Amino acid sequence: MPMNHSLSQAAIPLFPLGTVLFPDGILPLRIFEVRYLDMIKKCHRAGTPFGVVSLTAGHEVHNAGTAGREVFSAVGTLARITDFMQPHPGLYEIVTRGESRFRVIGRTQLPHGLWMADIEPLADDAPCAIPVELTYLPQHLVRMLDMLSAADIVQVPGPRRLDDAGWVANRWCELLPLSTIERQRMMELADPLLRLELVGDLLDRTELGASGR
Repeated sequence: MPMNHSLSQAAIPLFPLGTVLFPDGILPLRIFEVRYLDMIKKCHRAGTPFGVVSLTAGHEVHNAGTAGREVFSAVGTLARITDFMQPHPGLYEIVTRGESRFRVIGRTQLPHGLWMADIEPLADDAPCAIPVELTYLPQHLVRMLDMLSAADIVQVPGPRRLDDAGWVANRWCELLPLSTIERQRMMELADPLLRLELVGDLLDRTELGASGR
């Protein structure tokens, strides 16, 4: 059931999705639901972000009888619109970029289905050098990003901070075949070096990790 809380005037709109947005990550979206069309237009005009949170139950799109049944993670990422197009009435195609992480401390659902939330910011990853034993991770990442970018499969966020553990770990978390729950856990980790070490463990189990050392 929708939760009713008294929200501040600084409450932000939420977009529950079946994915996880990482800081500096690129997330393209097609917007056609009424509850999001007005929200996206207002965010675009004002230059303000909205919050992306990963669904743990429910559906991204409201179907008959499903309104209000979304359950989502308490930790999400602010998304800022970097590209906005309207191919035809009732459809927006946007590209967003992840900014800082946040924790939901209060939320309510409006009558038309949009979730609004009070949030508290979470600390950005502290700059963290990559240990010598993990330098193969940014090396492999460069090759992977170049290949996927050339094939127009992914949009590569820039600038590339290949000497930063958190940035490299986040890009790998976007590329690896992880479940939404696994990605959420990785995104929530406060220690960027631990996140990178876990990525190394995952890659070491693959052919890429075994052959690339």
